[in-house]
Amino acid sequence: MRWLLPEYIEDILPAEAARIERLRRAILDLFAAAGYELVMPPLIEYVDSLLTGTGHDLDVRTFKVVDQLSGRMMGLRADITPQVARIDAHLLNRKGVTRLCYCGSVLHTRPAGPAATREPIQIGAEVYGHAGVESDLEVQRLLCRALAQARVRKLRLDIGHVAVFRAIVHAAKAGAALEAELFAALQKKDLPALRGLTRGLDAKSRAALLLLPELYGGAEVLALAEQKLPAIAPVKRALATLRALARACPVPASFDLAELRGYHYHSGVVFDAYCEGVAGAVARGGRYDEVGKAFGRARPATGFSIDLRSLASAAGGKGKRK
Repeated sequence: MRWLLPEYIEDILPAEAARIERLRRAILDLFAAAGYELVMPPLIEYVDSLLTGTGHDLDVRTFKVVDQLSGRMMGLRADITPQVARIDAHLLNRKGVTRLCYCGSVLHTRPAGPAATREPIQIGAEVYGHAGVESDLEVQRLLCRALAQARVRKLRLDIGHVAVFRAIVHAAKAGAALEAELFAALQKKDLPALRGLTRGLDAKSRAALLLLPELYGGAEVLALAEQKLPAIAPVKRALATLRALARACPVPASFDLAELRGYHYHSGVVFDAYCEGVAGAVARGGRYDEVGKAFGRARPATGFSIDLRSLASAAGGKGKRK
């Protein structure tokens, strides 16, 4: 049957297309009013540029083709954020704070979940050139205002900080192989594996790593973390950042110190946004200060991206996509 589309690829019909377009216009207008400049990266580029500074997860999600003109390998973008980081670091080359936004389709080799599409529409905003908690708070507030355009209900943020785990592992002098195994165990919340892997570490580091999966909940877990985790500088800075976000977050927030999504990509705060009508996260964000270094110019960076199709689905009351 010639009219069948590939699995997890679908047409967008008029009613949904109208919702998506209304949201796209409203959110981009909101970004513009907040001082964010629109950029439009290409759908395809060379993989050595497209995947620079990103982790393995993005590599396996990227469709790759051979360029018929140069013979080089090209990739269809699976995430727009690294492209925007390239634009800031390599093309704009500004010295001060830069605020950029974008909207476009991305393609995934595999769906993120059983109800997800392989062609999400990604809309987002990024702040470059500011390393303080103020920019983390700015993008979280902007995200909440953007999601309010769809009048979503029961919006909440789930916030973590990858520097906590990284600092504890480095203080324990764990090698790269053990760090990777500990990361995998924490991602799966596999406590028996975590106990086995930490047996050779010093008692303080072992206790801290075994405690991380329990540090999930409201702002009270930050006080517990301050009491129980090692008093090393990176951990103290991370907890101070999370406390500042807890005080100023415009929506209900929970904290998960074992959340390591994008560990090889992010460098600080990470957050997911959830709302009624969407099975998984409707938006994701965080700090990724090291990505620009791959393009010759390390710049503090933080931002978020929204799955516009999932958001439109929630706004339409269907709530089918993850």
